[in-house]
Amino acid sequence: MIEQRIKTGRIIPIISIDEAADVIPLCKALEAGGLKMAEVTFRTKAAAEAIALVAREFPDFTLGAGTVTTPPEVEAAKQAGAQFAVAPGLNPRVVRAAQAANLPFFPGVATASDIEAALDCGCQLLKYFPAEPMGGLKMIKALVAPYKHRGVAFIPTGGINAANFVEYLATEGVAAVGGSWLTERAVVKARDWAAVTRLTREAVAKL
Repeated sequence: MIEQRIKTGRIIPIISIDEAADVIPLCKALEAGGLKMAEVTFRTKAAAEAIALVAREFPDFTLGAGTVTTPPEVEAAKQAGAQFAVAPGLNPRVVRAAQAANLPFFPGVATASDIEAALDCGCQLLKYFPAEPMGGLKMIKALVAPYKHRGVAFIPTGGINAANFVEYLATEGVAAVGGSWLTERAVVKARDWAAVTRLTREAVAKL
């Protein structure tokens, strides 16, 4: 089950990539550091191709598509081989498209009203975004209390980094964290795969 794999992996490296071919050495670097999970965002034109490459070359990876904000992107993610999809916000049309495609979907929420709308759509594992600007751990703790009994769990994203991710993961109601500190765009552009492996290894050791 994808949700269980995410909860077991705990860290979702978020990848925004300009050259699809770079995703291969990047994922090798993540794997060498001890992670077999990745979320490739639809923020670049290379996203679908990169997802397809990961799906083909890394069958053991838990592979997601990020920034999925339209039904066509849901279809593109599914066709490319994504095993789940994530959005920064909650759009019922996109949720329904993902459900119709049998693609696990984790919409973004930031408020109690967002959470209730997500529950109404049948979603319980939710991206909390942008985590730090919206109040971080203090806000998450406040939101967990009234919705824990409904099975709500969060994947905080936005401002998560090497200095705070452990505290997030230790918080009740946090299933996993998403972040780009392991796969910074500048590092990927420089093709500094050794740095990715080092950062990943350091993060895994803290788990």
